[in-house]
Amino acid sequence: MEPSVLRAIASPRRREILRMVWDEDKSAGSIHQAMPDVSFGAISLQLRSLLQAGLVEVRTEHRNRYYRARREALGAAAGILEQMWDDALWSLKVAAELEATRRGPKQTVRSYA
Repeated sequence: MEPSVLRAIASPRRREILRMVWDEDKSAGSIHQAMPDVSFGAISLQLRSLLQAGLVEVRTEHRNRYYRARREALGAAAGILEQMWDDALWSLKVAAELEATRRGPKQTVRSYA
């Protein structure tokens, strides 16, 4: 597997974006809406990294760009990613990783005891 592919899927955000575009085309705007804790610019940078690694394809329709995963570019790693995404613990792991990479003030939990 190419080093650029490994670097691309090493990021929890890029893996989450791949999951979102695995079965259907999504616009950069809809991906951003699903990840409101990061800026649109940050999403664009992640998409560019995936595109440069050859892991997504893009099509332009009017003013929008739609992204879709290129499963064949991942080779055997595609099956591993699908297994991880199907695992119930995967959601918890992704949430923890995304929170750990979140920028800005951390959310506080109030106790009303």
